[in-house]
Amino acid sequence: MDSTTETLQHRPFSIKLWPPSRSTRLMLVERMTKNLTTPSIFSRKYGLLSKEEASEDAKQIEDIAFATANQHFEKEPDGDGSSPVQIYAKESSKLMLEVLKRGPRLKEDGSEKANAIAQTVFDISRGPRAFIDADEAAELLKPLTGPNSYTKICFSNRSFGLDAARIAEPILLSIKDQLRDVDLSDFIAGRPEAEALEVMTIFSSVLEGCDLRYLNLSNNAMGEKGVRAFGSLLRSQNNLEELYLMNDGISEEAAKAVSELIPSTEKLRVLHFHNNMTGDDGAVAISDIVKRSPALEDFRCSSTRVGSDGGVALAEALGTCKLMKKLDLRDNMFGVEAGVALSKSISAFVDLSEIYLSYLNLEDDGAEALADALKESAPSLEVLEMAGNDITAKGAASLAACIASTQFLTKLNLSENELKDEGAILISKALEEGHGQLNEVDLSTNSIRRSGARVLAQTVLQKPGFKLLNINGNFISDEGIDEVKNIFKNSPDMLGPFDENDPEGEELEEDAEEDDADHDELESKLKGLEIKQDS
Repeated sequence: MDSTTETLQHRPFSIKLWPPSRSTRLMLVERMTKNLTTPSIFSRKYGLLSKEEASEDAKQIEDIAFATANQHFEKEPDGDGSSPVQIYAKESSKLMLEVLKRGPRLKEDGSEKANAIAQTVFDISRGPRAFIDADEAAELLKPLTGPNSYTKICFSNRSFGLDAARIAEPILLSIKDQLRDVDLSDFIAGRPEAEALEVMTIFSSVLEGCDLRYLNLSNNAMGEKGVRAFGSLLRSQNNLEELYLMNDGISEEAAKAVSELIPSTEKLRVLHFHNNMTGDDGAVAISDIVKRSPALEDFRCSSTRVGSDGGVALAEALGTCKLMKKLDLRDNMFGVEAGVALSKSISAFVDLSEIYLSYLNLEDDGAEALADALKESAPSLEVLEMAGNDITAKGAASLAACIASTQFLTKLNLSENELKDEGAILISKALEEGHGQLNEVDLSTNSIRRSGARVLAQTVLQKPGFKLLNINGNFISDEGIDEVKNIFKNSPDMLGPFDENDPEGEELEEDAEEDDADHDELESKLKGLEIKQDS
């Protein structure tokens, strides 16, 4: 794992959005109950649920959504927990729609039919990660052997050997026509390669022809052999909406195999390739998939060892994805050229809400091109991350103009750059007006001193829903830290720690011999700057 990836995955100071509190979960149940009992186009067609029935359904929907999101978080923690929160909301909405389309349950012989929602998901992933033998597989899969309405199966976190796979084979064959979501992530852990490939081939063969909308094959270290072992399943998919191939050893050859084996991606909305060894040539193969995916809304190709050539290929391919909402390309080696190419494609996105561009070697030129594009094309942007890109105060001017134009911003991460006081104050100036939804700002490790820290603290504290300012790892004097802490004296939880701050660090800077009067003069000078939003 690259050091930059470790930094992203183990960043210690972030908002804990997951798991939600008990009161938050109850509030969601109440909200869903209200929605399920409100007259709508669905109730006119399918009937209106009673409050009692809606409450019962809402509780079960929330339980399933929480379990699904929590499983994702346990396997792939993202620090602040924003990813499982999105899954939690998405799964709740999807299941609630199913209930609305189902309508009130009919009664037979005085008793209600079994709850439809509870019977749509079959999940054996809970509990400790473990090998399972044939007897355990037979016991675990017993609910699938009788009449059922399961449309989603999750076999993750259990390692299937050949004996267990052969038990699963006829059972899955009996329900394959009703399956829509299949999660086979992390289901061959610890098996010898030959056995793992045979298990994958068995599952692929038995599931061939399923009309899936969701397929997760992550965390199986497949490589090209594994991808081709799933060939019959992949070839048979024409309506796939979500595909996850994360941490799968997707090399150049494996990426080419994926592109070759998936016949149609016209309906693909989500494509995740995180943490693979794809490289430039593999990125070209992935770009071919992207070009064929006009409905793509959520694309993740982070930590995949993609350099400039592959970055340019991906950037150009993304120009066809006009519906893009979430783009994550973190921790690659794009460089300036790929950054500029990506800026041209961004202008095609009409509804971008989250963009993650950290650790891409963008430098000022790449960051400026991207910021200018986002300023013009992404007014609804909620998350902007450009950490670790060697951005200086020069690049901060374009970033500030972009930030000033994105009034729905909730999270801003520009950590591990070289913004210094001048850049920090420019960013602060951009945040002064509006930005009522802003809740997190990270400008840690930016060579910021007392003046920049003070202005930034004063600015973010004015935001009504603000939760965390991280300015750790800078060169703030002890007096400056006391000053910032005093600004946050009524809300200390909103201010991150200073354990990595170096109050003497400014003395090591070539231009850091200014005294506090010089800092105040700089602050005063920059406060008068106007952030221009016009191109």
